[in-house]
Amino acid sequence: MNRFLRTAPTRRLLAVLACATAVIAVGATIAVAAAGGGSVPAPGPLAQAIHTALAAPKVQGISAAIKFTNRLISSSEIQGGDPLLIGASGRIWLSSDHRFRLELQGDNGDANIVVNNGSWWAYIPAMNTVYEGKLPADAGARRRHSRSDGLPTVAQIQTDLNRAMKHLGISGAAPTDVAGRPAYTVTVSPKPAGGLLGSVQLAWDALKGVPLRFAVYARGDSSPVIELAATGITYGPVSSGVFSISPPAGAEVVSVATPSGKGLTRKGHHEAGRDRDVSGVAAVQSHLKFKLVAPSTLAGKQRQPVRLLDWGGKAAVLVTYGQGLGGIAVIEQQATAATSKQLNMSQGSGEHQRGITLPTVNIGGTSAQELDTALGTVVRFTRAGVTYTVLGSVTPSVADSAARGL
Repeated sequence: MNRFLRTAPTRRLLAVLACATAVIAVGATIAVAAAGGGSVPAPGPLAQAIHTALAAPKVQGISAAIKFTNRLISSSEIQGGDPLLIGASGRIWLSSDHRFRLELQGDNGDANIVVNNGSWWAYIPAMNTVYEGKLPADAGARRRHSRSDGLPTVAQIQTDLNRAMKHLGISGAAPTDVAGRPAYTVTVSPKPAGGLLGSVQLAWDALKGVPLRFAVYARGDSSPVIELAATGITYGPVSSGVFSISPPAGAEVVSVATPSGKGLTRKGHHEAGRDRDVSGVAAVQSHLKFKLVAPSTLAGKQRQPVRLLDWGGKAAVLVTYGQGLGGIAVIEQQATAATSKQLNMSQGSGEHQRGITLPTVNIGGTSAQELDTALGTVVRFTRAGVTYTVLGSVTPSVADSAARGL
């Protein structure tokens, strides 16, 4: 995975990011649009509503017609009609044995994400590319372990909520009906407010315990920037044939390695079971083949710990500034032929125009890519053989200021 992230063209990285966003949203919820007309559950404490959801009998499967909304990236920066980038309608299937399929219908082809028998693949129609990989070997064991932990009591849930509310604003369980199903909705927001994230909303079926709606809001925006919403939902067994489809013939195939969980040791190589953190400017610099740039302040934010990274088997560095959601992260790595070509590729013509065309900014005389989203900004540039990536839940002006301070 690290090698793919280090060498992949920017347009591929962004497509995978969009794909991952969809998977994360689906993993957290199977969202259903609030259509009204159904019964509303009785009001009650949030802890009790969560306990009831956790105690609900396991469903045998889920089929849902959905609508996926993605307003993270300005439409002026998107070329083509990729459904993962601009949003689309489609369907979701989830079986009782954890097989999964998401299909989004687009003008230039349907995007699909399929998890089946220990492996996964995702098709990006705008690029005619399939990303495929294996699930972590212990995923099934983690699921079995979670089921054997036992159901927490209402008091235990309330204790956990009280602890979380020291750092988060958590609403009560708001009774509502979602697509005709009785549901509860909870809103979670950062406390204190920081960065561009406003809140996250989650709704779940009051009777089935199944999450029903997931939405992410930017600060000051009443409309979600990410939302997965179904226009109808059915509970029941799902045919195995739903998950047996194959990627389109002729698509480019990119294999994504399963993370090993091994890190970079003080000796600079992998040693299973003996990973150690390397931190501090001097200690990290001793592992690098390039000069570390880590000013004490950046964009008015104080430097936090400097840490060594294993980036595709090569040493890189993470420097963070500020704290909380308003902080900034800087990744520094030795430039390669692949990373040096990424800027030209994102500004190219023909095939490279598909997906996202990134604007450029001037960083101390160096041309840099800039991705401005509703929840944060990423700036990337290469100078003197080193590639710098500046990212954070901050506005472009703050990210640019940080990049120019390097």
